[in-house]
Amino acid sequence: MAGSILGEIFKISTWGESHGAGLGVVVDGCPAGISLDEADIQVFLDKRKPGETKYSTPRKEEDKVTILSGVFEGKTTGTPISMLVENTSQKSKDYSEIAKVYRPGHADYTFDAKYGFRDYRGGGRSSGRETIGRVAAGAVAMKILEQLGIHITAYTKQIGPFVCRKEMMKPENIEKSPLRMPDLDRSEEAEGYLTDKMNEHDSVGGIVECVISGMPAGVGEPVFGKLDALLAGNVFSIGAVKGVEIGAGFGVAEKSGSENNDEFYMDAFGNIRKATNFAGGILGGISDGDDIVLRAAFKPTPSIFRSQKTVNTQGEEIEVRIKGRHDPVIMPRAVVVVEAMAALTVVDRLFVGMSSRMDKIKEFYMD
Repeated sequence: MAGSILGEIFKISTWGESHGAGLGVVVDGCPAGISLDEADIQVFLDKRKPGETKYSTPRKEEDKVTILSGVFEGKTTGTPISMLVENTSQKSKDYSEIAKVYRPGHADYTFDAKYGFRDYRGGGRSSGRETIGRVAAGAVAMKILEQLGIHITAYTKQIGPFVCRKEMMKPENIEKSPLRMPDLDRSEEAEGYLTDKMNEHDSVGGIVECVISGMPAGVGEPVFGKLDALLAGNVFSIGAVKGVEIGAGFGVAEKSGSENNDEFYMDAFGNIRKATNFAGGILGGISDGDDIVLRAAFKPTPSIFRSQKTVNTQGEEIEVRIKGRHDPVIMPRAVVVVEAMAALTVVDRLFVGMSSRMDKIKEFYMD
């Protein structure tokens, strides 16, 4: 299978299936000398761990990570970092009835069309559990960004019709909300809405917003390696994402040029700044030093315990009611996945950008 490797210099390769023995990732291109242990990885994996609230799948997995290589005496060695998370709570029999059925909203049909074969147990590589490898690798990327003063924060901006209000959003509220919404009043309203949908055996979609702060200007390429294009593409690779926008996003269609342009000014310290940030921190595919703001729209979980019309592998029209343990809403556990994909993208682009100026290369090798 192609398509499991991401990155140009800071590369990752994820592996494993939802109901296999385990899942993991190999991180290549990580510099030596970074303090790293399993606890650094675990704090991020715990954020996407199932069964933590009544709004996530009841599947219970500890998702404990084991670092197999690339770390010695608490420091990265510069060699590939391999990490493993074992599956311990598979219930593959829950999926035996849909082995020859194409579930609406899933990748069953397209997998068969591409490979002529599929792992029907929980979706195989198309399962949300594949993101374990992304989050583990993202935790390594976060350690690198931390030393550069770059911080990434994501949160649930919207669930169904309930949107967080900017004036009510507080970073400390994110982990107080079971839905990871920084507006606690909106979180409470969304919880009631979600409970109603769960009682109806239905699911809900929404939006995750991600802010990258502390980014220097000059990261990204002007043509095919545009920072915004890579961020959008890599966040779009998360299974349930159906839309990504940066800055004002689709809102630019309603603006005139005079309304949308971010005017520049000099601050008190002689730095170039923007009066607004409709560009979302990226101009011409290159970071402008402002906060990078992106939003990802997640579809409702397709696995719902309601009768749905479909077809089977014999071409017969049937009805299916999906069994198993599934999230009624994706965003709260996907927040850390969006953070991970943003971190992986930014680190790789930072490393690629180190070769863009001869004076900087000379400074590195000759000073």
